[in-house]
Amino acid sequence: MTLEATDLPVMRLPSTDAPADAAGSADLAALARATDTRFILAVFTNLAGKPCAKLVPVEAVDELQSDGVGFAGYAAGAMGQVPRDPDLVAIPDPTSFTPIPFVRPGLALVHCDPHVEGKPWPYAPRVILKEVLGKAAERGLSVKVGAEIEYFLVQRDEDGTLRTADVLDTSRQPCYDARDVTRMYEHLTSISAAMNSLGWGNYANDHEDGNGQFEQNFQYADAMTTADRVVTLRYLISVLAEQRGMTATFMPKPFADRTGSGMHMHLSLWREDGSAFPDAEDPRGLGLSETAYAFIAGILDHACALQGVIAPTVNSYKRTGATATSSGATWSPRHATYGGNDRTHYLRVPDGNRVELRGGDGSANPYLAAAATVAAGLDGIDRKLDPGAPGGTPNSEALPMTLLHAMDALTADPVVTGALDAAGPGVAEYFASLKREEFFHWHNTVTSWEIDSYLTAF
Repeated sequence: MTLEATDLPVMRLPSTDAPADAAGSADLAALARATDTRFILAVFTNLAGKPCAKLVPVEAVDELQSDGVGFAGYAAGAMGQVPRDPDLVAIPDPTSFTPIPFVRPGLALVHCDPHVEGKPWPYAPRVILKEVLGKAAERGLSVKVGAEIEYFLVQRDEDGTLRTADVLDTSRQPCYDARDVTRMYEHLTSISAAMNSLGWGNYANDHEDGNGQFEQNFQYADAMTTADRVVTLRYLISVLAEQRGMTATFMPKPFADRTGSGMHMHLSLWREDGSAFPDAEDPRGLGLSETAYAFIAGILDHACALQGVIAPTVNSYKRTGATATSSGATWSPRHATYGGNDRTHYLRVPDGNRVELRGGDGSANPYLAAAATVAAGLDGIDRKLDPGAPGGTPNSEALPMTLLHAMDALTADPVVTGALDAAGPGVAEYFASLKREEFFHWHNTVTSWEIDSYLTAF
């Protein structure tokens, strides 16, 4: 049975009424009882962005919370393990508990931190982000992030050709077309209602620039919560699209002649007394503080290496390397520049409260993307860097042309590699080796093979 938007109750999770364990975190069993949960997906995300899970019955919830659940790490893929290594044990974070009865009645999920032999596993993206956010906290800063989730809804013809799921979505400039949005009403509203039932604050759902491309937004939160929600939302969009006979893909560039799918991140830094970004007296006119400008400068200084993390596939560079699309614009930056409310820049400043990083795409792992970006920005603050005047110049640094170029930049950058190695050494080297292997495997293959590999990978 497919649930419609009107079928969904508002499911605010219990907070102060939920019992706490010795560590002060919410009790999974109490959360499960309060939401009529019968099964829990214990989820962790590998370095490639794949959500991995075991389905745990509620009768075993106490064991899940106290002992976690074991995985053969090598089988999960991209987790820095070989077949002989000990199990990854996924320890749940009860604060991430999310009931999802709109997928299956009685189902919930919880995000987990993988451990090996009792210690957090340094190759686990969620563990990496936690370490980087700890470094920000040492500087008296917390990080808030908003994420824009873009994707295509597609189907395959009998001959295997990939096509837009909505056969009437054919106009040259379909962005924001009310008719195209209306035809996908049931899908879009089911996702919107799901987000709002969880208290995420979905505030807009629109048709994007490519035929068959959509975006659904939710309110910003602390960096870890937003990264968890990106993984959860991709899962929800995928499975609810499948219920309607469609495939949702976050692949950066599934169609050569259409705009690719980004994952834009809106970032801000906060201190105990409020946001560290706004400054009404900003002489450069963007309403930003010197802290914000140093943060921007750090991201720009590490942009080429950063691309290896926020645009981590061969297909990513078909998006950023595109020179034209059927709509007339690519909406993907090619140089490390910043400016005001101008979507052609790598870093856009919509207002004095945040900056928008536009270089990332739908294949990015949200934990790694946030970790590497925050580390780059913090380096700018530590070094008191200045990004110069807003706007680009002909001499602005060009972003990497291919995944291989991005890996060269990444491995040469101690700040970005340091972010990946934040929980332990060897992760950056391992990540780069995986991506180099991917490059040499895919860069000369036919398009259909690439699509088959990437279509449902993220």
